[in-house]
Amino acid sequence: MRTLLGVHVLFRPRQIKLAEGPTLIADYDSMEIPLDGRRRRALLLTSIAIAAILIWQASVLWLARHRLESGNLALMMRGIALTPGDGAGWDRIGQLQQSDFANLNIPKAIAAYRKAVTVDPLSPHYWLDLATAYEVAGDNTRAQDAYAHAKADSPLSAEVAFSYGNFLMRNGNYPEAYKELRQAVGSDPKLLPLAISRTWRALEDVDGLNQMLPATSDAYLQAVNFFASTNQMEAALTEWQHLIALRESVSLPSTFSFLDELIREDRADDSRHVWREALAAAGLPHEEPPGGSLIWNGDFKHDFANGGLGWRWGPVQGVAIDFDSEPGPEGLRALRLDFSGGSNVNLGAPLEFVPVQPKTTYHFRAYMRTEDITTESGMRFSILDPNHPNAVGVLTDNFTGTHPWMPLDADVTTGAGTHFLLVRLFRAPSRLFDNQLSGTVWIAGVSLVQSPAEAERPPQ
Repeated sequence: MRTLLGVHVLFRPRQIKLAEGPTLIADYDSMEIPLDGRRRRALLLTSIAIAAILIWQASVLWLARHRLESGNLALMMRGIALTPGDGAGWDRIGQLQQSDFANLNIPKAIAAYRKAVTVDPLSPHYWLDLATAYEVAGDNTRAQDAYAHAKADSPLSAEVAFSYGNFLMRNGNYPEAYKELRQAVGSDPKLLPLAISRTWRALEDVDGLNQMLPATSDAYLQAVNFFASTNQMEAALTEWQHLIALRESVSLPSTFSFLDELIREDRADDSRHVWREALAAAGLPHEEPPGGSLIWNGDFKHDFANGGLGWRWGPVQGVAIDFDSEPGPEGLRALRLDFSGGSNVNLGAPLEFVPVQPKTTYHFRAYMRTEDITTESGMRFSILDPNHPNAVGVLTDNFTGTHPWMPLDADVTTGAGTHFLLVRLFRAPSRLFDNQLSGTVWIAGVSLVQSPAEAERPPQ
């Protein structure tokens, strides 16, 4: 194909029959139409005119968008005058007129939203904004109609269902509200915490809330944690039972915040019950501790739960922790802590919260072995009431240097308001100049049992 300046090139197909057969292939001849000077000038002027129109249109659009994004109502109105068919622009103007409390103008906001839905009647967002404005104006009939348009445009939208459900709830249409909210959280689970909060605050009725919740362990667990975070433990326990009734698997760490609140509120019996059910739902061993002990996993047969009523441990600078390869006394599994000698360790773990009865005497026992523990502040166990600091305070003997396996025994009497004991390995920081802790400690067989005299005493 040949091209020349000022020449239009047209193509005309030409068929060629091959000698080998009837197949046709297309070839092209080029046809040149020369332009004289007048035509060339006309073409140039037309091109310049088209370019000028396009530049002008782009400039208008840029100026309109700049004004509509200014946040200044006067400028925004000048911007929309340039592009009256911009639905997003009208919607933005309506939002400003509805949210600017210094110059609040709901009727004008409604007018702007109506222009937005006239320009783009298939946008559910514009209909939702119009519905909200109508509701603010007290016109629930038109608000309902706007929500119906949004639903018709986007029947599967989680945002539309959530907004419509909240509108229905505010207007007392609870069955339809539950239906919409259930659809919303089913489509977008991130909406569930807000749906739980709003539904509860509107009704304060657990049965009503459950009509909105999807029948999943995650949904009920979020309800449990919502109630626990707002100190409404009876509702939390009710939802917990709904969760357990589903017989679905539950991650143990996801229950820790609920159990922490039960501990904080001194609900010992409830915490024991929930802990066993949480372990079972997580597929973990949940048998009672042996020998009537109240210490869970006191024989260290299992790894640390790091929450609930199990052992807890967080990283401590200068301390390495692991289970020892050599068994402790009576073949018990032993826990080993190695101190590097690089810091004056303030130790308060491993620790465990233990549910107990008030005004009751218990016997504590643990086995300990040490090797080259330095400084005058060594290894011991601390037992106290975490919620009533002055009710209980027991420290076992202080172990420094090197000791073979030895039992540490102590009697602990709980106070009138004691429902939990905090049992922990303890080392207070040394006050000596040479205070950096080194050495190794092993512990095994930690137990807390009710004293025989207490067990024989008739219930009061």
